[in-house]
Amino acid sequence: MENGAVYNETTEPQAKSPRRPFGCTLRHLWGWRLPAKALQAILSLLAVICEEIVEDCIKCGGLYFFEFTSCSAFLLSLLILCVYCTDVYETFGEEKVQKV
Repeated sequence: MENGAVYNETTEPQAKSPRRPFGCTLRHLWGWRLPAKALQAILSLLAVICEEIVEDCIKCGGLYFFEFTSCSAFLLSLLILCVYCTDVYETFGEEKVQKV
């Protein structure tokens, strides 16, 4: 008996996982967490837009700090949505995602 015959009889073919469009899944970010993260991204983007409307200021230090924090919040909330709502979470694994 050849080795190929033994493997053909005992080995099951690997089932392919169903393809999702763009790898999107809501498995890891469900319930109230998804709307909260989406609202956070929208509000932080709105803050960035409102900050850009200001043309003149007397003391701009606070405005620059607000711009930095609102832009950082927007980018980080987008990153969280991308990681938890795509296949990236499963690719890297829960332990590595929690470390990041």
